[in-house]
Amino acid sequence: MGTLDEEIGRHLEESMASGELRGCEHFGKPLPEDEGWEATPVAFRMPFKVLKNAGYRPPEIALFQRRAELAAQAEAATDEVERRRLLAERAALEQALALRLEGLRLSERL
Repeated sequence: MGTLDEEIGRHLEESMASGELRGCEHFGKPLPEDEGWEATPVAFRMPFKVLKNAGYRPPEIALFQRRAELAAQAEAATDEVERRRLLAERAALEQALALRLEGLRLSERL
């Protein structure tokens, strides 16, 4: 028996060869991005994923999403005043988020 990755790969290859996966919604396409996954620091991804799967969405996930939205809006902004406002809002959000994450680390919740 090979490693787990090899076993998974073998099973996927067999399923693809038999056509079993053709009916899947995302067959042949990239999987949809999980909301907030890329924006979430690596150390918090697994604990937050476990909480999300258990039906609890940590409030920090919404903050990560908002931070990504503000960055995209600031990059797309054509008005300099609006761009600066968005960047200032993002900076304040990042500071609040950093304090929350540090609080989680110190309380050993994660």
